[in-house]
Amino acid sequence: MPLWSTLIPLAAVAVLGVAAALPTGLLLGIVCVVALIGAVIAGVHHAEVVAHRVGEPFGTLVLAIAITVIEVALIVTMMLTGGPDKSTLPRDTIFSAVMVICNGLVGLCLLIGGLRHREQTFHVVGTNAALATLVALTTLSLVLPVFTTSSHGPTYTTGQLLFAAVASLVLWGVFVFVQTVRHRDYFLPVDNVADEDIHAPPPSNRQAWASFALLFVALIGVVGLAKVMSPVIESGVIAAGAPKGVIGIAIALLVLLPETWAAVRAARANRLQTSLNLAFGSALASIGLTIPAVAFTSMVIGVPLVLGLDPKDLTLLLLTFLVSSITLVAGRTHVMLAAVHIVIFAAFLFLAFVP
Repeated sequence: MPLWSTLIPLAAVAVLGVAAALPTGLLLGIVCVVALIGAVIAGVHHAEVVAHRVGEPFGTLVLAIAITVIEVALIVTMMLTGGPDKSTLPRDTIFSAVMVICNGLVGLCLLIGGLRHREQTFHVVGTNAALATLVALTTLSLVLPVFTTSSHGPTYTTGQLLFAAVASLVLWGVFVFVQTVRHRDYFLPVDNVADEDIHAPPPSNRQAWASFALLFVALIGVVGLAKVMSPVIESGVIAAGAPKGVIGIAIALLVLLPETWAAVRAARANRLQTSLNLAFGSALASIGLTIPAVAFTSMVIGVPLVLGLDPKDLTLLLLTFLVSSITLVAGRTHVMLAAVHIVIFAAFLFLAFVP
């Protein structure tokens, strides 16, 4: 195991401890950014070590679940400390994560893969199953609250919130079972792999467990540093006069850095199936684990959750799923499809600042 891959996660946690104890000035902010980037690179390295040991699609699942568990902890912590002012934070973060993944991350992977390999292939059945699950989860969590009439505003009643939470867990659990057990072959890379690392000897059990532990240390550093920097981001958003929804975008972008790095590397190595597993797996885990957690937190602390999207965001979500279904229908991708997703992502960012 390279020495840097052990030292960087530990250094990131140390910087996190210093940042938690001291006020965040310019110098400390720069150090936090450097530590955050280093923790992302180290986390992806250890995730790839674990993935090489357990094989696909378990490897991508490890990274998706690990980062999502810590992301949920971050959102719940901010809800507990922020009170009613954070009632829209789960909605903004989940919606931002879906848009970042389905347009920004997928578009970037398709662009890099298309420029390097012209066309790339993937398994249509598995990827479409992931997209169908994501559409159902997102609709139950973010769309239906706009149209229900039992509660005032874009919210759920306690019973409706419980149903959405249970449905999210069930759908996510069934998808994981299908991905890893029942139809695992639907999510394995297509036989066009050009990455020589795939054919390297797998690491030992000791190395895999060590990387698994260091992966969590690195992810704690990533999300912890993101949380430390979130007040600075929030102050910057307010100073710039931007809507508060931009805070959810910033959190999603920071937390999704490890998946983005890993997915882009896989696309560049002509392993688009791995990239799509990472992308949609992260989106599904984000909703499937976040909604139950924030629903329970909301009921415990008595703060209502505002989950329903406004008409602008609903339109962007519908456009995203429509284009994604077209992108994934043929099992082959190229740069034109990448351009469409990236333009939608640019529109999402622009309209977040200029609603």
